[in-house]
Amino acid sequence: MAKKIKIIDLFAGVGGLSFGFAHNDNFEIIAANEILPNMAKAYELNHPSVKVYCKDIKEFGIEDLEKDFGIKKGEIDLIVGGPPCQSYSTVGKRLIDDPKGKLFQEYYRILKEIDPKVFLFENVKGLLSMLGGELLKTIISLFESLGYKVVYKVFNSADYGAPQVRERVIMIGTKLNSKFSYPEPTHYNPEEGQTLLTQELKPYLTLAEAISDLPFIKSSEESFEYSTEPANEFQKLMRKNAHEKLMDHNAPNNNENLVKIMEKLPDGGTPNDLPEELRPKSGFANTYCRLWWNRPSTTITRNLSTPSSSRCIHPKAPRPLTTREGARIQCFPDNYVFYGTRSDKNLQIGNAVPTFLSSALKDSIKKHFLGQ
Repeated sequence: MAKKIKIIDLFAGVGGLSFGFAHNDNFEIIAANEILPNMAKAYELNHPSVKVYCKDIKEFGIEDLEKDFGIKKGEIDLIVGGPPCQSYSTVGKRLIDDPKGKLFQEYYRILKEIDPKVFLFENVKGLLSMLGGELLKTIISLFESLGYKVVYKVFNSADYGAPQVRERVIMIGTKLNSKFSYPEPTHYNPEEGQTLLTQELKPYLTLAEAISDLPFIKSSEESFEYSTEPANEFQKLMRKNAHEKLMDHNAPNNNENLVKIMEKLPDGGTPNDLPEELRPKSGFANTYCRLWWNRPSTTITRNLSTPSSSRCIHPKAPRPLTTREGARIQCFPDNYVFYGTRSDKNLQIGNAVPTFLSSALKDSIKKHFLGQ
């Protein structure tokens, strides 16, 4: 492929959805838009050649590209982006009149202005059931009105080698003549047993396989050294070109009572497994819960270091996950830089798409452009 496929990255975050494209010579990310300053700064640190527009999506469009690059309508090949999805999330409050829930309209506006050949639209699975499925129909009909053939599918990142069960809707719109084919899974869930369809696949990557070389530090501790040599291909890949010092592997300072709770939880345990006097008085079904060592992680969120918010307690240590462990679960290599406070960095990681899913989609989109 002589000519690079030119990309605009919308709602870019720290670059999880575009990671596969950024690390492949067939693609070139021209510009990215991200409203949060620390998020945009982290994107810039990892993508020094990309112009990042740190502003509201409502203020970004073809005029910026014309002014800064001389790019006109129809000259961008691919737009990728996942509008913030709290309003659609089955975890969130699903507020239909939340302005964040209307950001797909800005995505539509930019598609109309820039007219890329293909777009990749990512969102949470909750989008499928919002307003009884009417919201999804509305979004698809808007995109189809611009001349795109639109398909969508629910993906589980664990099926593509991520050590995390994380379901997302991936929508592709295309004006190319060739048919788009989604990537085939590379992994299967061993708990469901192997079938003829999965016999060529690898078993899901477990949390142990993802993070066992990172030290089992305790509450308020920090470590800059790996505890072992890489134990498998995933760890080798994460540590390729890593900095000399391990970054962002520090545990929050939890109170004595919380540490006691975390010490008593068994592998995959919940507050129901605790002595009655230790059980937290409040919380949801998945709060104050330990992860499983020999299974993939459950979906991590921005609260990956907050046991009272989600299942995020390390299976072997009496503490929640560190920022670096969260990054591993999202398949960001150890040399990937996050920016700001622990809370900022965890938001950058928790909001991302696992990079392995991006890489699988990149391969399918490349084939689509080649007409295969």
